[in-house]
Amino acid sequence: MAFEKVLPDLFRWTDTCSVYVLRDGNDALLIDLGDGSVLDYLGRLGVKRVEWVLFTHHHREQCQGASRLAGSSTRIAVPEAERAFFERPAEFRKMRPTLGDPFSVYGASFVRPPIEPVRVDRTFQKMDQFSWRGHEFWCVDTRGNSPGGMSYLLRRGREGQDWLAFSGDVMLDGARMHTWFDTEWDYGFAKGIYALHNSAALLESFRPTLLLPSHGPTIRNPAAQLREYQGKLRELERHYLRGYEVSTFAGADQDRVSRPTAVPHVWQITPHLFKFKGPEFWPNFTLLLADSGRALVVDCGLLDKAFLDRALEGMRERLGLKQIDAAIVTHFHGDHCQEAPHLRERWGAQLWTLDRVVQKVRFPERFDLAAPINTYGKGIVSIPFDRVLRDGETFQWEGYSLTADWMPGQTEFALCLHGTIDGRRVAFTGDNLFGSASDPAQTGHEAVVARNSGILEEGYLYAAGYLHSLEPDLIVGGHSWVIDRPRELIDRYRKGAQALRRAYQALSSDPDYRYTFDPYWVRAEPYRVTLRVGEPAELVLHVRNFREREQKHAVAVHTPEGIHATPPVMEIRVPPETTLRLPFRLAVSPGVKEGLHLVAFDVTLGGQRLGEWFDLVLNVEKG
Repeated sequence: MAFEKVLPDLFRWTDTCSVYVLRDGNDALLIDLGDGSVLDYLGRLGVKRVEWVLFTHHHREQCQGASRLAGSSTRIAVPEAERAFFERPAEFRKMRPTLGDPFSVYGASFVRPPIEPVRVDRTFQKMDQFSWRGHEFWCVDTRGNSPGGMSYLLRRGREGQDWLAFSGDVMLDGARMHTWFDTEWDYGFAKGIYALHNSAALLESFRPTLLLPSHGPTIRNPAAQLREYQGKLRELERHYLRGYEVSTFAGADQDRVSRPTAVPHVWQITPHLFKFKGPEFWPNFTLLLADSGRALVVDCGLLDKAFLDRALEGMRERLGLKQIDAAIVTHFHGDHCQEAPHLRERWGAQLWTLDRVVQKVRFPERFDLAAPINTYGKGIVSIPFDRVLRDGETFQWEGYSLTADWMPGQTEFALCLHGTIDGRRVAFTGDNLFGSASDPAQTGHEAVVARNSGILEEGYLYAAGYLHSLEPDLIVGGHSWVIDRPRELIDRYRKGAQALRRAYQALSSDPDYRYTFDPYWVRAEPYRVTLRVGEPAELVLHVRNFREREQKHAVAVHTPEGIHATPPVMEIRVPPETTLRLPFRLAVSPGVKEGLHLVAFDVTLGGQRLGEWFDLVLNVEKG
């Protein structure tokens, strides 16, 4: 435990983040605080009093030691854009999330506030200034890794043009990104990438002598790295954005195969395969109609029930539909299953899906994923299934032989249903692949969303390899897509996924990009827990090792006062490329305030202290 001397009166302390100590005689100003251990060692520098702590951003590893400042004279300043994260952290977690929750990707929050409120004495606007003992700071909004992150530019030198940039997590040494999952702000539209790129460009324009990031070593003469970093972010954006003409010409490519039938708005893909089609119409519904009049449906969502019933009644009258045997759900997103219960109640259909999908739809509150069924505001919080299919299971139905395979892509919790229909090998692929097979500019991948649980090896890379081997003649995708002769598109899809992984690897601060991409390599199940006095909750902590060697992990469970974890610390060795499940217990003491609380997991990976990266949501109720 030692200070690194950066300049005669500037020092760096490292615990869960870099803490910078600017000294003036016996007094000091700190940039960030980490776990607060720096406070125990300031005497080594002759510091007796900390007058200010300036936080660059709200992430827990920056401020998890803030409770140690309680009762002291130290004043705390934060970016105005992030004040609420510090003062009211519990507002940014929900027991009942919705698609529109602020600072979330369709209900899965991308902010990581402290587990208890932090007192704030002053805030800085996006273009502000601050003076302390003759030191002049420019306070500049450099959001990107955090939605209101700020850099503090300290003017030095006789001409006042020698800048030191305390830059938070804008960029790490080597032109690297601290974490991806903190920059994923939307459903694959790159808002966070653009913000991070523009913040790096702004910092470059200061021509700072030193870039002092929140993690990793000091960056000396950083201009070249900042330029390189912007180039890497542009390369990521190029491969990250959807690989088809979303929101522009996609409606033309959506379906050039089907033809209208005698039933209004019901279209025929092949003699036995039907769907809906209309202008800017993106529901999830396909129907396989056997000669007997029995039908199978693949996905059912984003449909008005009255419209659906009229269409099915029309198919009864004019196309020979007699009954719907089952609806098969391709993946856990609510827009693919929200009308499935109606098919069961009104039309007698059973509901089927893959074993990997079941829990995410049956108990969505147990997971912290984007766009589960309970976030759609339709009053459906859970859907049970009548049949659970295994990976690779083949079933016979009305003369058809159909197979359900695990096929991740946009999410790991997904299937591909395939079989020969009307002489063609048809693959029902959910939301994994859209686009024009004939347009060489399109790579076909859908939104890249870490909070779908979609690391590329269990996502688009896997899907691309799988479809390359399957060689379907016809892809029937989600949201009314039909893609004829998709072989060339699948080839481009595969190359695009490989290029996307290279872009992430080039930016990752860890040799394995998955540690900075995946928000779930340490996670609690259930993610949301209700706790009462005298009724402890039993949970499981999942700890994953991506490396090809055994890896030591230590996870400390940090709880608010009055809430207790057993054991409080878990130290384990995880075998190569393995996930271990560790049971633990939470209990609450009498007198703890009812309502929502956060519990954080302070992670040390192979000797590197990361801090409180991960959390769970706890609701305390009366016993």
